[in-house]
Amino acid sequence: MARPKKEDFNQIKYQNEFNKANYDRVEVNMPKGKKAIVKEAAAAAGQSVSEYINQAIDARMGLD
Repeated sequence: MARPKKEDFNQIKYQNEFNKANYDRVEVNMPKGKKAIVKEAAAAAGQSVSEYINQAIDARMGLD
């Protein structure tokens, strides 16, 4: 008798569900070209763009 096929683990689905449960999304608009500058600055700091922006927000709000 064949065993029922177990659903394969879907990493993307797992990450999306984790993010929905634990994070809020915010869309940020900036002038053309500034995104590349922020991305380079984040990479130079060894951070993701999200980490870099969150750190800047916390510093501005005095939460650091």
